[in-house]
Amino acid sequence: MSALHRILAINPGSTSTKISVFEDEKEVWTTKITHSIDEVAAFDSIFGQYDFRQSVIRDELKKAGYEISTLSAIVGRGGLVCPLEGGTYEVGHILLEDLRLGVQGQHVSNLGAPIASELAHEAGCPAFIVDPVVVDEMEPLARFTGHPAISRRSIFHALNQKAVARKAAGDLGREYEDINLIVVHLGGGISVGAHHRGRVIDVNNALNGDGPFTPERSGGLPVGDLVDLCFSGEVSHEGVKRMIKGAGGIVAYLDTNDMLHVEKEIEKGNDEFRIVYEAMAYQVSKEVGSLAAVLKGDVDAIVITGGVAYDRNFISWIKDRVSFIAEVMVYPGEKEMESLALGALRVLRGQEKARIYSPGSPE
Repeated sequence: MSALHRILAINPGSTSTKISVFEDEKEVWTTKITHSIDEVAAFDSIFGQYDFRQSVIRDELKKAGYEISTLSAIVGRGGLVCPLEGGTYEVGHILLEDLRLGVQGQHVSNLGAPIASELAHEAGCPAFIVDPVVVDEMEPLARFTGHPAISRRSIFHALNQKAVARKAAGDLGREYEDINLIVVHLGGGISVGAHHRGRVIDVNNALNGDGPFTPERSGGLPVGDLVDLCFSGEVSHEGVKRMIKGAGGIVAYLDTNDMLHVEKEIEKGNDEFRIVYEAMAYQVSKEVGSLAAVLKGDVDAIVITGGVAYDRNFISWIKDRVSFIAEVMVYPGEKEMESLALGALRVLRGQEKARIYSPGSPE
């Protein structure tokens, strides 16, 4: 019988730190440490929070009775490094330096790998990251926009998309690397990816104004009208950025990003809420259809995940429009901690070789 692998997963969020302990595939302990806005505001930079975040992780592990020395691997949420292919990456000096420099921006997820690295050094075990948001496996044709000054970028929910794609493949009795899937992540941001034999060859930029509108993001806007607005003098540069991310989509139309509230209003017969919500499903369906063309109609399944996937009405609106393409498989919620742990476990078991991070354009 093979030895049990005990894995610590670390996921820093803007006002929380999630940590979980897995023994092989089983999550045996988890906690979410909430940080007040005042606590976080006391630090003048993301990396200023490093000692604070590491300390609370150590404290929680100690209270739960887990010794760092008993861990087989530690995996942190991947941050904004240079574009890379999907997979599990060893945490090394170059990766850590790019996270500290913020080569694609500063975000609290940049702390995941450094904390994992220090704890792993103490434990004498490897440290990893898995499928960060900057996974880029797009084909050359997918990068064109219509003007050479701007190229399409791959920023999406890679961790959850890759995890549910593997799960769906297993449920179909297939290997992820042998099938074609369209994966839809429905959360505060929405990403729709074409997974061709284990690679996400096309996907909307779920962060900066591409694809369907979402609970709080505008998605793609008519370019000419957006340009006119930018030069109208009515909206600041920061205001336009907020329209695209944070104050767009459902929140702009309905003044809420609480999807449970939206669902309740629709149940009460609120037609305004229903048509806006259905319009979001309509745009998601269009994105699925466009990626079916990317895959030349060879689609083994359409996989839907994320928090909004719990809403049966929303899923039914999508199914009505896309089920002619392929079977629709629904996996509600986000399994980020499990996804991190399983990425590390595949390497520990020799099912996958850990990648070495090397900055530069993806293949």
